[in-house]
Amino acid sequence: MKHTLSVLVEDEAGVLSRISSLFARRGFNIESLAVGPAEQGGVSRITMVVPGDDRVIEQLTKQLYKLVNVLKVLDITETPCVERELMLVKVNATSSNRSEVIEISQIFRARVVDVAEDSLTLEVVGDPGKMVAIVQVLQKFGLREIARTGKISLPRESGVNTELLKSLEAKV
Repeated sequence: MKHTLSVLVEDEAGVLSRISSLFARRGFNIESLAVGPAEQGGVSRITMVVPGDDRVIEQLTKQLYKLVNVLKVLDITETPCVERELMLVKVNATSSNRSEVIEISQIFRARVVDVAEDSLTLEVVGDPGKMVAIVQVLQKFGLREIARTGKISLPRESGVNTELLKSLEAKV
């Protein structure tokens, strides 16, 4: 199972290196990693997606707390959250299929950010499932390059679980 960890750390040189070394020493992969300033000055939030069962994640959490600059570690996998990711994707777009690529981008609310003679670069923002879906649809045109930020996530203050709402809508 994939777990989403939200880690608050002191914003100091080498913190990310120590965290990634901890994972590497134990043979764990980090599937997604995003780092940026948090709401407090001098504190950064690291959001990472890590594969593993509950026991493994519990052990990693304990190990993270042993690192000096780690302030707080939360496993927000089961918590209702707002999740977003940014992706830039360069797709083949000739004069014969350009309008179809643009139409698909509009369906996914993607923005065209660069136009070349034989390609378009799209900016896609949304939940990680949206990224997978648009890549699958655009695959038939030929993908030249993809750059993704990794997932960022914050718990919902409302507590509304949108995944639960989506599953209820699907049943209706």
